Amino acid sequence: MVVQRRKVGAVVLGLAAGLTAGCSGPGVVAADERSAARHLALVQRTADVLVRSGSSRARTSLETANGGTRVTIRGAGGFDYGARLGRLTVVLPADAAGETGHRPVTEVLAPGELYLKNRGAGVPADKWVRIHTAALADGNLVTGGATDPLAAAELLRGAREVTYVGEARAERDGTLVRHYRGTADIRRAAARAAHVRGALRAAARGFRIRSVPFDVFLDERGRLRKVRHRFTFSRNPGGGAELQVVSTTVLYAYGARVDVELPPERDIYSGAVAVTGA
Repeated sequence: MVVQRRKVGAVVLGLAAGLTAGCSGPGVVAADERSAARHLALVQRTADVLVRSGSSRARTSLETANGGTRVTIRGAGGFDYGARLGRLTVVLPADAAGETGHRPVTEVLAPGELYLKNRGAGVPADKWVRIHTAALADGNLVTGGATDPLAAAELLRGAREVTYVGEARAERDGTLVRHYRGTADIRRAAARAAHVRGALRAAARGFRIRSVPFDVFLDERGRLRKVRHRFTFSRNPGGGAELQVVSTTVLYAYGARVDVELPPERDIYSGAVAVTGA
């Protein structure tokens, strides 16, 4: 009888093994592929959800690493995504500004344009500098010291493969968010962009390495809560030492009132300007 029980047990274990093997077969692979496709589609449409969300507050950081030197630039402000207008106050560290106690830089972001106050050698204190973003080698993904949240979201349209990492909590309010990781192609994003195509086209031409690793956190409505891009480019067109730039954007307080006005034409400085990059 003992021998019979062992045989029955062996048969049951064999059936269980067979069922387990069946669970890892084509059906599960197809389900995994469908899940991966959903994750990819969710990340790629982040910009569309952002525009429909209306407005939000934002905090930004831009960290550059050049050899053993690291510099972090921080900003805070708000954006109206429908109007494609935003305003940031950006704080430059002493080694980036070239002096101690440098006044914060005010930035106004508009379609195709970046306005800067307190940034640029020789510019009067009451004047603004206007820069056409499509004329910048990076499309203003990093030049202004912060990445426009809409441009950061549009860049995700170039995602090729996305991995779901897991759940986390939003930094500002503890909202449950989902963490995704992947790599975006700037050229592909530029071809698919709906809102900042000119800037991304400039970036596609200017960046020698167009693959941009990212981590993105989305809430249950698909709204962008945090995104971190890792850019790599060379200051020397012929190659040489590469500059690593990590841009992080945190969005919160969706629906907050955001009032952004473009500087009047009389306040735009028309002389020569020396504006350094991030």
